[in-house]
Amino acid sequence: MRMTRTTRSAAVLSLALALATTACGQGSGGSASSGGSTGGAASGSAGGGGGGEGATVAFVPKLQGIPYFEAMNTGGAAACEEIGCTWLYQGPVEADPAAQADIVRSFIQQGVDALIVAPNDPDSMAPLLKQAADAGIKVATADTDAPNSVREVFVSQASTEGIGEALTDAVLGAMGGKGKYAIVSCGQTAQNLNSWIEVQKAYTAEKYPDAEIVDIVYAGEDQAQATQMATDLMNAHPDLTGLVGECTSSAPGVAQAVQDAGKTGQVFTVGLGTPQSMAPYLTEGSSSASILWDVENLGHLTAWAGVQLAAGEEFQASNDVSSDITGVTFDPATKVLLLGPPLTITKDNAGDYDY
Repeated sequence: MRMTRTTRSAAVLSLALALATTACGQGSGGSASSGGSTGGAASGSAGGGGGGEGATVAFVPKLQGIPYFEAMNTGGAAACEEIGCTWLYQGPVEADPAAQADIVRSFIQQGVDALIVAPNDPDSMAPLLKQAADAGIKVATADTDAPNSVREVFVSQASTEGIGEALTDAVLGAMGGKGKYAIVSCGQTAQNLNSWIEVQKAYTAEKYPDAEIVDIVYAGEDQAQATQMATDLMNAHPDLTGLVGECTSSAPGVAQAVQDAGKTGQVFTVGLGTPQSMAPYLTEGSSSASILWDVENLGHLTAWAGVQLAAGEEFQASNDVSSDITGVTFDPATKVLLLGPPLTITKDNAGDYDY
């Protein structure tokens, strides 16, 4: 696990800031920018790369400025320090597909070697990924997929089934295996969130016949909105005993709602929250667990994958990326590069992570 933040190169930070000022329009959400590092002497990529040194890898998150994607940025910058690539990181300051599209266009105009996106709207992003590929740029997705696009690989944090089942087991375990729970998700078009929810529906019905999902609502990437929606759900369903926060802004949001309502120990929450954002709720008891993965490692894997693509290297069935990222599997049929199984974060191990 990566537990220290890498100091970013001032030179590349300046480059990324320049990119922000030259982007073709900001869209309604606006954008922010930050850079990674070019690294020192080029060392090639661990696990069989080579030839991708000096590549420029651009990553466009769904939303910039939240701990989750900033941790991915830290991991990507650290990877480029080791490999010898240039890491560019820029995303919208609101989860706005139009603003994200503008940033993608600016990177296409810059002629980066690899362009990797966590799309807010996979369908509207697909034509832009095609445009990038037509311009000779290697294209991929990370964190959330655009499966009906020309992306060459999806850098996945954990399997869809693994995440959906882990969330279900965590919340129903806290609820005693029965009762009513609701889900507070984020973007309605986010492919990863929707795929996890489908697993949760099926897995709940199959494994927990005395439990049911009574509602699914969408708070965008807005923690305060998630808190309000969770409060409304508890008011609308007085017998509700569980809440799932489906992303890193709604996970602390639903825990805050339970805490504010004085229902800790009566309504149990779990979610996909970053360790430090969830630590107070895990300690207090308004959250039972957070299901996640090592986010900095996901950023590292994203940068490494970009270098592999830029170098024209094929992914192996099992890839050793670095000393602490090993056995990363690749499925050529789905073109999914899988970081590994999800982690369960509790009050006992939340302090092991600095994001």
